Amino acid sequence: MKSFTLQRLSIDLSNRCSKACGFCYNRSFAEGVVMWQPQEVIDLIKDCVQNGLHAVSLGGGEPFEYEGIFDVISALTPLLFVSVTSNGLPLMNKAIWDRLLKNKPDKIHVTIHNPDNEEEVMNALNYFDLLTKEEMKAGMNVLVSSDKIKETKNLVKRLSQSGVSRKEIIFIPRKFSLQPTAQQMAEVAGTEPFQAPSCLTTCRPSERFCSLSWNKQVNFCSYSPSKATIREFSYNGIINALNTINFKSCMI
Repeated sequence: MKSFTLQRLSIDLSNRCSKACGFCYNRSFAEGVVMWQPQEVIDLIKDCVQNGLHAVSLGGGEPFEYEGIFDVISALTPLLFVSVTSNGLPLMNKAIWDRLLKNKPDKIHVTIHNPDNEEEVMNALNYFDLLTKEEMKAGMNVLVSSDKIKETKNLVKRLSQSGVSRKEIIFIPRKFSLQPTAQQMAEVAGTEPFQAPSCLTTCRPSERFCSLSWNKQVNFCSYSPSKATIREFSYNGIINALNTINFKSCMI
């Protein structure tokens, strides 16, 4: 493997998510499968930190539907930067919200999948505001679909009017169906610089990042089909698995 240094890692804790979007790349559903145990995650990330890992992103599925999420957060936040990507819906549960206030990650990204769904947009804005008031760094992930470019442009204007700065928004292209072009992504973002996955222009393995899936497989990208099973839950286990991969684009 040429000059690979693992600095950032994402891990899908399960493919359990009550929202169960039909377009989910992870094929998550309400009764989804859980294979990662909290202590496995903690021990793995600790070993990776000892080998240079700087940041971890916890996703899913819906991470706040993962039993043990707060054990993972509390164990890892003293060691590295911890972010969580959520649809925000579980935060309506007071018990979950109260536990979050006692076990704060460094950042929470709230995702909007449907720019034309008023309830979804209002919930995201509400929790963005609440997280900020609780002194948690918050961000917005905006899913961009090729069939909703106008609606997403309107959403971006609304986010700006609501006080969400451009640096707090990440534009995520929908994958596999209704995937936007780079030109459509730029149209949504407007004239300002914007954040989006690096694969927007070029698909290639990262030199610093990899993704662990809910079924304990790894690849340089969450979307690529050429994942390899991790045989040993350690930094070396990840590197060894990555070395077996013949990287393929998700568009193949």
